[in-house]
Amino acid sequence: MKSKWLVLGITGVTLIALTLGLMGCASQAPAPASGGPVTVRFGYFPNITHSQAVIGIADGTFQRAVGSNVKIDPKIFNAGPSAIEAMFAGQLDLTYIGPNPAINGYVKSNGEALRIIAGATSGGAMLVVRSDAGITKPSDFAGKKLASPQLGNTQDVALRGWLAKQGLKLKEQGGTTQVLPVANPDILTLFQKKEIDGAWVPEPWGARLVREAGGKIFLDERDLWPDGKFVTAHIIVSTKFLKEHPDVVKNILAAHVELTQRVIADPVLAKQKLNAEIARLAGAALADQILDDAWARQLITYDPISSSLIGSAEAAFNAGFLGESKPNLDKIYDLTILNQVLAEQKLTAVK
Repeated sequence: MKSKWLVLGITGVTLIALTLGLMGCASQAPAPASGGPVTVRFGYFPNITHSQAVIGIADGTFQRAVGSNVKIDPKIFNAGPSAIEAMFAGQLDLTYIGPNPAINGYVKSNGEALRIIAGATSGGAMLVVRSDAGITKPSDFAGKKLASPQLGNTQDVALRGWLAKQGLKLKEQGGTTQVLPVANPDILTLFQKKEIDGAWVPEPWGARLVREAGGKIFLDERDLWPDGKFVTAHIIVSTKFLKEHPDVVKNILAAHVELTQRVIADPVLAKQKLNAEIARLAGAALADQILDDAWARQLITYDPISSSLIGSAEAAFNAGFLGESKPNLDKIYDLTILNQVLAEQKLTAVK
């Protein structure tokens, strides 16, 4: 049953037919960075839900957008909580990330540490179970051992929230269902060894569990949201960096919007470039069937789908990640620069 918090509104993403290939440069010359040389510690995950980041770092789009006075310093993470820890430690300026770690970082810093400045992806997350685990209905998860990518990450919170709605208690709550935070590659190994019964994962790991480990999709998370749209990944920036270097942030967002449109306009080329970079980072490319399956279950967008964040915050609060009172997220977004970029490109503003 859908929570009253899951009320989603989304502005349409305007598509412009582009002839630029994925190796093209940003459509406008970058504004100069303020002051002397600047380094941007730029985080992302090697997942298809971070496709703009993976492609844009690989082909130099972000570096060209910020100009020669700014250095893009890529930082790769497995899951969101690690990226938030790096931002808190002053080791990360900007990152693609899921909603729940962003919410958690905002709340733990009393709204001081970060702002969400753009969307990146909707969809691309699911609950996959072993075909021989005897799971056909929600009550079958009693006594089962499940996995998520990291404690408190977006899929971890989604899994815990969904189990609670099914009336299932975790072991630490006196129940019988267990959730193990495990890195995505290790989830695949445990699944193949039949040491876990299922996992809530982002793509392409959902497709890999199905294709490589004989799993089956029990639940596509899109089915839990109005119109099947919810934020899976967006961009956050430290408030310090945003205040000191708004021009750099604007150039990065201009590149992000360009990348989003290029990926939408030519998904075949986008998938080729994405897979080549995943092969470089992970040591092996994704099989074409896995990449196609995963790609079909997500939507690339710069719209933050901000109203869906309320549902994520509700689930995180109920799971005990956000303290004793419901968080006030009134200032978590700063879409001013994104909307400036969209206006300059004659695209529809987001909210």
